[in-house]
Amino acid sequence: MKNLLPTVGQCAPSVLPTGQNPYLPADARILRIQDLGDDIKLFDLRFTDPVLAENFSFRPGQFVELGVIGVGEGPFSLPSSPTRKGFFQLGIRRAGVLTDYIFDHLTEGDIVGIRGPLGNGFPVERFEGGDVLVVSGGLGMVPLRGLMQYLIDQRHLFNRVVLLYGSRSPEQVLFREELESMNRRGDADIVLSVDSDEGQQWSGKTGFVTDLLREVDLDPSTTHAVACGPPIFYKFVLEKLVHKGYAKDRIFLSLERRMECGVGKCGHCGVGYTFTCLHGPVFSYWDALNLPELIYT
Repeated sequence: MKNLLPTVGQCAPSVLPTGQNPYLPADARILRIQDLGDDIKLFDLRFTDPVLAENFSFRPGQFVELGVIGVGEGPFSLPSSPTRKGFFQLGIRRAGVLTDYIFDHLTEGDIVGIRGPLGNGFPVERFEGGDVLVVSGGLGMVPLRGLMQYLIDQRHLFNRVVLLYGSRSPEQVLFREELESMNRRGDADIVLSVDSDEGQQWSGKTGFVTDLLREVDLDPSTTHAVACGPPIFYKFVLEKLVHKGYAKDRIFLSLERRMECGVGKCGHCGVGYTFTCLHGPVFSYWDALNLPELIYT
């Protein structure tokens, strides 16, 4: 089977928009904009160069830099799968000058600059032949949605796929219809939970996502676990996973900490000699143990 993915830990030079130069952006057109919830949108994009548009590939967990001339540039997760060709998606939350401009001024048909893919992504080849447990909290579902799509599209390569996803309230559950559809089809075992469903129609679980880990019956010796969420989320999820017997080198975290330039030059995401944008944003728990700033800030 043809390998769809760049090598772990590298930008893939053959699919960088400018060949070998990670600093130069390529033009991409906004095809569609969807509201996902309060101050978060999903953007469908396609490179204007038809060859690049058809050959662009990335690894689940990687990111790109989106730039608007005269406004700025920032890193954004790819919540889509490389198995779905011809376009890619970005999940963007309103959080500053650049995203304010994107939300208030950009429309379908507009052109933006894209650099990437950048970062390492999830080592999905290591997951093959075993079970995969995905644990998400809040906006952590944005980067993990691309991983889930990949696992479903390549379903024959994996055994059980389990997703535990917790949000504060029903209206803050991202990609709810898509995830519920995956669950109904039997593509994955998906459990959705909210902290509170007061006054709202909700058929899922109520409580913290960490409570759901008690019900997971996967064998830790043949399962890889993936987690992404806010800093406080990691403290409790990691404790539960280790307590259940998961080895620290079989737990992977997406830690998009203070990234800015995407190529390790600005220093914003640095912790010691580790840069999230270069050495991550995906880290095994074992690798992140000596760098608690990566996890909890």
